[in-house]
Amino acid sequence: MNRRNILFGGGLVVAIVLVGIAQTRLEAVAATQMVRAPKFEIDPYWPKPIPNQWVYGTVIGVTVDAADNVYIVHRGITGAEAGAEGDAPIAECCRSAPPILQFDPEGNLVRAWGHPPGPVAGQNFVWPASNHGLGIDAQGNVYIGGNGGGDSHVLKFTVDGTYLGTFGEPGNAPNSNARNHFGQVADISFDFDANEAFFADGYGNKRVAVVDLNTFQIKRFWGAYGNRPIDNPTYRGTRAAGQVPPWSSERYNEQQFRNPVHCADPSNDGLLYVCDRQNNRVQVFQKNGTYVREAYFAPATLGDGAVWDIAFSPDPEQSFFYIADGKNARIRIVDRQTMQEVSTVGTGGRYAGEFQAVHSIDTDSQGNIYATETYEGRRLHKFVYQGITDVARHQGAAWPSR
Repeated sequence: MNRRNILFGGGLVVAIVLVGIAQTRLEAVAATQMVRAPKFEIDPYWPKPIPNQWVYGTVIGVTVDAADNVYIVHRGITGAEAGAEGDAPIAECCRSAPPILQFDPEGNLVRAWGHPPGPVAGQNFVWPASNHGLGIDAQGNVYIGGNGGGDSHVLKFTVDGTYLGTFGEPGNAPNSNARNHFGQVADISFDFDANEAFFADGYGNKRVAVVDLNTFQIKRFWGAYGNRPIDNPTYRGTRAAGQVPPWSSERYNEQQFRNPVHCADPSNDGLLYVCDRQNNRVQVFQKNGTYVREAYFAPATLGDGAVWDIAFSPDPEQSFFYIADGKNARIRIVDRQTMQEVSTVGTGGRYAGEFQAVHSIDTDSQGNIYATETYEGRRLHKFVYQGITDVARHQGAAWPSR
């Protein structure tokens, strides 16, 4: 190699490095660019420690009731992690907390209850194989779903765990057009005026299902764009029937939801916001299933997708909604009218305000955000609302400044 080639090669390397440095600086500027948006600070002391050497497993659902009590559902721990080997204890710590936990607004544990997976002895119901989804109705009753094998039902309990009834028949395989069961419901929300619940149905099925809270029956359901849901779609004739191609950011407007349909939340103005998680989009409907509009968020995200759950700001107009984006380790703040992202909170990591996989999200009457983590995160976070002010486009872990 002659000296001229060496100089040219070295110059090219330098140019590439300089371009990389410039790009990094541009990204840093974008991250610190100030915008007008809700500001949050993590409360590292919320909730307070729970008793009995209990610990959480993957915290898979969260909801807040009218009195700002916070409820979570988690999947527990087993084996050596739970201080046991088989049925024999091997250490003082730890013990799996019951699946359902309720905290008061100050973070004190109020009650905890639940059951192991499967038929419950002496009771006429089947606890989910894999806990998932949580809802609280106007009377304070608790609803839970599941995304394990045979979890084709939703359970209803009083606030202290007394069984009240089952929506759908347990033990069925997914079928997005079934009228007598569900397909691994991911989340539950309510229209109290209409006496209806919306099931994000879900991990097996590809639909939103609306049920009557009195009769426990399915009233209506729909898929993406209000279409009839199809369990095994053929995509553009390029694949055999039943084969769903991997998500690609070059392919938008898929006419079916991609599993999981992970949330279905009504707004104050009569719309329903649906998380099509692996399609990286929020679709908006009227409550009768009429399609209104959609927006994509981090559309190049592969794997688990970017749209895991949403929650609304508590002002009457619900000016913002917040997206739990587990794959990209952040909460996205979105202007509800424009459907445009304005800022984010959180980042990847293991410290307070950082995420491994932020999964579920809700807000209280004060505007605070509660967020759970699945996978290795296994936590419940509280981000304290600080008002609308000038904030960085990416607020990061949002640690208190004082």
